[in-house]
Amino acid sequence: MNGSPADGSTPLYETPGEILKCLIRYNTTNPPGNEAPCINYIKGLLDWASVPNTIVASDPSRPNLVARLPGQGKAPPLLLYGHIDVVTTANQKWRLNPFIGEEIDGYIWGRGALDMKGAIAMMLSAVMKARVEGMLPPGDVILAVLSDEEARSAYGADYLVTRQPQLFAGVKYAIGEFGGYTTHIAKHRFYPIMIGEKQGCGLIATIHGQGGHGAWPARGGIMARLARYLLSLERRLPVHITPIVKEQVRLTAEGLPPVIKQTYMQLLLPALTNSILDTLGSQVRMLDPVLHNTATATIIQAGDSYNVIPGRITVGLDCRLLPGFGPDDIIAELKALAGNDVDYEVTYFNPGTPDPDMGLFDTLSDILKEADPGGIPTPMLFPAVTDARLFARLGIQTYGFTPLKLPPEINFEQLFHAADERVPVTALDFGAKAIYALLQRFDE
Repeated sequence: MNGSPADGSTPLYETPGEILKCLIRYNTTNPPGNEAPCINYIKGLLDWASVPNTIVASDPSRPNLVARLPGQGKAPPLLLYGHIDVVTTANQKWRLNPFIGEEIDGYIWGRGALDMKGAIAMMLSAVMKARVEGMLPPGDVILAVLSDEEARSAYGADYLVTRQPQLFAGVKYAIGEFGGYTTHIAKHRFYPIMIGEKQGCGLIATIHGQGGHGAWPARGGIMARLARYLLSLERRLPVHITPIVKEQVRLTAEGLPPVIKQTYMQLLLPALTNSILDTLGSQVRMLDPVLHNTATATIIQAGDSYNVIPGRITVGLDCRLLPGFGPDDIIAELKALAGNDVDYEVTYFNPGTPDPDMGLFDTLSDILKEADPGGIPTPMLFPAVTDARLFARLGIQTYGFTPLKLPPEINFEQLFHAADERVPVTALDFGAKAIYALLQRFDE
């Protein structure tokens, strides 16, 4: 792939939007992933820019690419990483083909525009620009483009961290998903930078009851108990104020008008937290799940015959735990919420990242404030799980820093994994420049 147009127009590395269009057109829906064609396209770009790179894979159809931009050796290597697999679009109503990869009215549409091919395009833009223009970063820059993040990372980060850890020797800080994008609150712009994340935990809740013939309805039977159990999950679990969220709320409140600031700070009073969340509504949508452990029912398995009332129903729960909590804690909270007559089995638990190392936070904040003088950076606890938990095994602190200056009408969280995913072209340009600035000064 040639990164420099033959007609002498703007080189591809200066236009992350054009890179993103190409990335979106590779259907890397996971499962099955099939990331190899997309990885090969990226390799072509890096080869053109003379950025040394290699493909590392446990399965040739699910490869990863690791590139290394040489630096001055004055600082430890900086890792930039992200995934190119995307979640399904099945049963979603899109206005356009989700793999169209086209610009319409200033937006690039398609699955992965936000999660996270847009970020990969910005990273590629910054790394290629640095190499082509001869910029030497303070230390080496490692770019890892990963497969399989959307399905627990067995072919991607987990494989690399477990089997190829030498590729990341000496790395202290990394840049990954999510953070650095604009959040609008009361007409003010905030840029939350992820410094920690919740922990993934899978539970199976089992309800036992009296089975029987479907011709004789069982009033108050196992199906009614299932309904009551699912309704109980609509209620919030107990409030917990963790250190990251406390600082996130405090710094956000400092940037708000006095009346709203007072209300916002009441989020840190557990007796008032839930009522304030309800009052502020969509303005604090991202804070609700980081102030509680959460359990979301995603899979229900019951009978397999129309005329038989099952004697056993299982409910699969996608649980996300706050730092410092484990499976026993959320099981206790669920029993307090829904009663003791439901059995729980832990299917998996992915311990999260350790207490954050804030050594790079000020540099990232300064870059954002210079790019948008009216913006206010804050730390953030991310409510989902990313590959940060895996790189943490190597002692690497990940910052969610994929900067996007978004207009008020675009809500990042509402488009995340949703239909009509899209990103402004100008936001990609903003992010690529911010990442390039980081490559110049990550030793500050």
